[in-house]
Amino acid sequence: MKLKNILIVVKDIEKSKKFYHDLFDLEMIIDNNGNMILTEGLVLQDEKIWKGFLKKDIIPENNSCELYFEESNIEEFVQKLEKLYPSIKYVNRLMTHSWGQKVIRFYDFDGNLIEVGTPM
Repeated sequence: MKLKNILIVVKDIEKSKKFYHDLFDLEMIIDNNGNMILTEGLVLQDEKIWKGFLKKDIIPENNSCELYFEESNIEEFVQKLEKLYPSIKYVNRLMTHSWGQKVIRFYDFDGNLIEVGTPM
């Protein structure tokens, strides 16, 4: 068995597609009308469809998981993030862990937690 995709729930699929393209260069592979597969295995699912499947509320910023990306030039990434999305909500701005890795954590528009760190 193999893990194929990670799905996140979004309110505005086009806005989210642009966000993940702008920051992480993810491209759309398939658009199934409310279920969009991007490169690297990220799936954007329209919140209305997801609620229909689960019959449960969506809880933004639940902090139970995160999308993790690595970037060797993290300072350049932070500049791009601040320029393109100045009102983004941070969990922590750029910091350095005791083991030397630099990381930044923030939420996308829908409260999905994202971490970007330097390679280990």
